[in-house]
Amino acid sequence: MNITVIGTGYVGLVSGVCYAELGNKVICVDKDLGKIETLQAGEIPIYEPGLKELADKNCSAGKLAFTTDLTEAVRQSDIIILAVGTPPMPSGEANMAYINQAALDIAEAMNGYKIIAIKSTVPVGTNERIHELIRTRTSEPFDSISLPEFLREGSAIKDTLNPDRIVIGADSGSAADTMVELHRPLTEQIIVTDIRSAEMIKYASNAFLATKISFINEIANICEKVGADVTKVAEGMGYDKRIGQSFLKAGIGYGGSCFPKDTRALIQIAGNVDYEFKLLRSVVEVNQDQRFNVIRKLETIFNGQLRGKTVAVWGLAFKPNTDDVRDSPALEIIQYLVENGVKVKAYDPIAMENFKGLYGKEGVIWCNQALDTAQDSDALCLLTEWDEFAEVDLNLLQSVMKQAILIDGRNVFKEEDLLGTDFVYYSVGRPSLNKGVKQQIPVMQL
Repeated sequence: MNITVIGTGYVGLVSGVCYAELGNKVICVDKDLGKIETLQAGEIPIYEPGLKELADKNCSAGKLAFTTDLTEAVRQSDIIILAVGTPPMPSGEANMAYINQAALDIAEAMNGYKIIAIKSTVPVGTNERIHELIRTRTSEPFDSISLPEFLREGSAIKDTLNPDRIVIGADSGSAADTMVELHRPLTEQIIVTDIRSAEMIKYASNAFLATKISFINEIANICEKVGADVTKVAEGMGYDKRIGQSFLKAGIGYGGSCFPKDTRALIQIAGNVDYEFKLLRSVVEVNQDQRFNVIRKLETIFNGQLRGKTVAVWGLAFKPNTDDVRDSPALEIIQYLVENGVKVKAYDPIAMENFKGLYGKEGVIWCNQALDTAQDSDALCLLTEWDEFAEVDLNLLQSVMKQAILIDGRNVFKEEDLLGTDFVYYSVGRPSLNKGVKQQIPVMQL
């Protein structure tokens, strides 16, 4: 099939490359000339394992191209996929300016029947509104489809080529059949539903996963007070098929481009129809507070005297295997430390430049290696679970630090890793592993 993907952000670029890998002829379009020139030169503007190799392969095979010429791309294609950004506005609602403009541009370029599929995460009812917007500006026939994405940064190629399911929202049976044919090589788990339900499936899925994360973090906080181990609790829960193992890893909360944006947007969507989504509001509140457990533990260790201390930070991306720092817990943690007179040294294997661009370059000492970051530091905070950090020799790490204090915000290290070290150690929801940290575990009264 001939496909145009509009938007070369995370979703658009990964989707375009993978559709080409399936044997389709794909044109990826973006208004950002600099980004297109980068892609045409064989470089990938985002970090995603395996993406460059697949892009190079399909460009060489003539199945993948990049352009700023939306009109020509639309005219050459049968299927148009919108994957432009819908960033959050201050109210929490999705900003629809980019998708509206893309729809207008498509309408101007139409030269025959097209299937227009919205892959961007959009509020319920958006597909109908976009359909009407295009219909009033062209006499050419078309069908509109909701095609929500379910990619995880860091494993997006795998998620695209081996999805749990494909969701297609359509009013036209023939258009739905075409989209099923396009995606049939990927999985037999293809759900065809009405458009509004497809739009809601995306928000509901992300909201539920965010809820699991906040839930296990709340359980972790209770575990710290009662002397239980959250990793064992999560394991025991996960064997229940109704619950499952995924998204039950306690830590300092979720971040990134999807969960924070989509949870806030769904709260706003509910509010627009006079419904208060109390559960999801609590999920967001728990997640926001969870990252500050790192600060609270530092303040406990140093008796509230953080000013003048040197704190090393390992990990700036919101998760490993990505350079995405949007809504990363590191942003607020570092900002708090700097504002309270702490000398902060920071390092991330991939996300340094993106973090500098979002946070700013002032007030932080940027380091090029993990051990250099920890050198002469009073404490180390591990905020992203990169493999590089998990493989560090803790005895060597202890030897370079001014004080051997380790705040493990992602439960990277196990009890055997800590044996033979003198670290003051704090993890999340594993009080039996904590060393040198004052604990108040009550005696349970029968």
